Amino acid sequence: MLLELFWRFFQIGLFSFGGGYAVLPLIRQHLVDAAAWISLQEFTDIVAISQMTPGPIALNAATFVGVRIAGIAGGIVATAGCITPSCIIVLILARYFFKYRDLHFMQSILRGLRPAVAAMIAAASISIVATALFVLLPAGFRLPRLSDLDLAAVGIFVLALFLLRRFKVKLLPLMGGAGLAGLILYQWVL
Repeated sequence: MLLELFWRFFQIGLFSFGGGYAVLPLIRQHLVDAAAWISLQEFTDIVAISQMTPGPIALNAATFVGVRIAGIAGGIVATAGCITPSCIIVLILARYFFKYRDLHFMQSILRGLRPAVAAMIAAASISIVATALFVLLPAGFRLPRLSDLDLAAVGIFVLALFLLRRFKVKLLPLMGGAGLAGLILYQWVL
């Protein structure tokens, strides 16, 4: 199990270009779809927790999933698997980047990566919004309907967005307030 944890997170670390939200589809594919270690709801929860804790999302997700699957040793192994490719690639690329950074070829590669990273971020955002605002859909794919909309989640989303944009509320109090509102609404009201 530890070897499989290392290998899955090694692949995530190796192919997670763009970091942050761009890596979410890859994490979902490996952990929810392929290995079935966590459910889609747990994946969304891990993303939320990973955003609240310091550090990159992929690294936080590796630690959380590793601990859940195989305890503290699993967390360490999954985290090591996630960072090992980056360390190797950065060491190799740093040497060549500083040597060839002014070449047109290098600039073309970097310009070509930008739209792909934006597409990965958009795909992850759509998946998270659908999971957060709609009642969990049954197994199998179908487009969500308006009747699947979780009105309490939409209310929390709209209020949080309003407070964030209008009053520039700090993220930690905003997330704490949203969590408290969710606790009250889903535990005692609904």
